[in-house]
Amino acid sequence: MAIKVNPAGVEFAEQRIGEGDYRISTVWRQAQPSPTAAARFLDENGIDEYARWHLAVETDEPRTSPAHYTFPIGDFRSVHRSGLIAAQQDAAKHGYEDVEEAANELIFFFDRISAC
Repeated sequence: MAIKVNPAGVEFAEQRIGEGDYRISTVWRQAQPSPTAAARFLDENGIDEYARWHLAVETDEPRTSPAHYTFPIGDFRSVHRSGLIAAQQDAAKHGYEDVEEAANELIFFFDRISAC
């Protein structure tokens, strides 16, 4: 299993946060998309749009597979701070240092933006 940062996901998260399209105080286990919601979003929007909502990729999976994308950061409407924290913690737990660092940077950016 080879997990690495998804640059499209990082860029998309920065853009959404910068535009104010985020949620600050959600409980991630309640806010994260269900498998049914993720499948519906994928069917309606395609793999490229689906990819942007994920902080990392599983390089052993085909790019056209939803299994290629991991560490979701939003509910397909807004980026969630709790999703970034969950990604950061899970990446740290599994030793994915580049994903952990990307999540940390996004959390820092999020906190700077939302403090204004």
